[in-house]
Amino acid sequence: MKKQTSVMRAVYLLFLISGSPLGVYGLGEETLVIGAESTWNAIENRNGITEILSIRPNPVLVLSSALRANADPSLDLALSFDEAEPEFFIDHAGRYDIAVFEGISVADRRLARIGMGAALFSGARIHSPGVEEPGISGPLLITPRSKNALFSSGRALRDFSIEFWLFPMNMENGEHILSWTASRRNVRGGFIVQRIRCSASKNRLQWNFSDFFDLAADDQPITLAMEGSSALVPRTWSHHLIRFDSDTGLLEYLVNGQAEAMRYVTVGGREGGPILYPLIGEGGSFVLGGRFMGMIDEFKLYSRCIEEPEVRKYPRQGGRIETRSLDLGEPNTKILKVEVDGGKTSNVGGVVRNEYTRNGIFRFSDHTAVQFFIRAGESPYRWAGIEWRPFTPGTDLTGIQGRYVQLSAVFYPSGDGETTPYLDEIRIIYRPDEPPQPPAMVTAVARDGAVELTWRASSDTDVLGYLVYYGTAQGIYFGDDARPGPSPINAGKGTSLRIDGLTNGTLYYFAIAAYDRLEPLHLGTASREVSARPLRTAE
Repeated sequence: MKKQTSVMRAVYLLFLISGSPLGVYGLGEETLVIGAESTWNAIENRNGITEILSIRPNPVLVLSSALRANADPSLDLALSFDEAEPEFFIDHAGRYDIAVFEGISVADRRLARIGMGAALFSGARIHSPGVEEPGISGPLLITPRSKNALFSSGRALRDFSIEFWLFPMNMENGEHILSWTASRRNVRGGFIVQRIRCSASKNRLQWNFSDFFDLAADDQPITLAMEGSSALVPRTWSHHLIRFDSDTGLLEYLVNGQAEAMRYVTVGGREGGPILYPLIGEGGSFVLGGRFMGMIDEFKLYSRCIEEPEVRKYPRQGGRIETRSLDLGEPNTKILKVEVDGGKTSNVGGVVRNEYTRNGIFRFSDHTAVQFFIRAGESPYRWAGIEWRPFTPGTDLTGIQGRYVQLSAVFYPSGDGETTPYLDEIRIIYRPDEPPQPPAMVTAVARDGAVELTWRASSDTDVLGYLVYYGTAQGIYFGDDARPGPSPINAGKGTSLRIDGLTNGTLYYFAIAAYDRLEPLHLGTASREVSARPLRTAE
């Protein structure tokens, strides 16, 4: 009881110093807004989620399609082209140096296939310094920085994959998408040019590998040519992948995840023959965009043979957000409902389609969806054992209460991976646990060395007791010379109290407040003040 009394006195002193009453009446329903003009700073954890500005007047949350350079340990080179300017292009895997020249710029996210940007090539014939081979110059040069780079000098390769997204403007014959050039020493001690070249021909991509693989049994250079079977549509994104399986010797070219050409790199060129492995020459470099007009996005190299290329814009597993512990101000606050504004958005070939919705089940006909969860408690740190509860936006909630609340949402893309849901605004509607009403009709009757107090019970039904404050000055209740104890005195649930041990002739002032919880103390406003002067009476 002494500990509780000390806490009560401290709480009262705080109210007194701040100029506030002992408690405040509830103001009814209140709203906490996340997103829209209130920003998304309340989101503490984001996994696969980003903000964009082009859908609504304020930033919205969507699935991120951006490159995650560390997601795959076999990722050798990773160009996302999401940087603001070409001179800031970097290899996110950290193994290659990137140099840019005239004829390249950055296309923003509205045109990009993945992430926040793409490399936009003007088609100008740019000569890359240090590259002497005619016809393979271009505005973007990639050279190995690390000996661990897959295409560093002298490396004997096993599996490898090269992939990128392509958006040609015209798809004219002779446009060079990419080239790799290095020098190799032949059996006679001379040097020959080693080359990989990807170029346009008749609306298709052709791949040529010249002296890239080891020599055949007769010491003759190996030259391989492959061509896609489907015509590429100008001004449309398509995914391209070259992969080599060192176990079988199979070299395959895939467009949009479908195999279109294949060759066995073996002695005799047939399945089952002795396999010829890649052997990297000296001083090699990649050139992107030589004489090419259009965009390239997400250019990557891997040290493995990719079995299932990801041609979806958004990941199958979706993404998730989680807010921090949101303080609603009062313990035992009831969360009434959570309203949500949002929708879905897609950008296919530069054509943007948005659909807006409010509340209800966030599921669309193309399987784009968002699932929402909530939990509440009295501590911002103790969430262990408090389960997440799914809820439908806009519907009434029951049994969710506490001073602190957390929200979580899981985003799912459409079935084809081209559409993402988005969230524009979240509104938490709640009702704080209102402090109890004060007791009414408080009276004070003076006695010899005592005062008898009586009052009418508070109108609230959940009152646990009353605190009686007393002192010798109006509004200042720091009396400490009475029984049963110093101010405030916990009177329990009773509606009367005799305070003994008072000094006769001294005027005392009294106020009473109801409480409905002690830990933490939830105290209502004080009653009207009453006073009485104990006097010694004649016997």
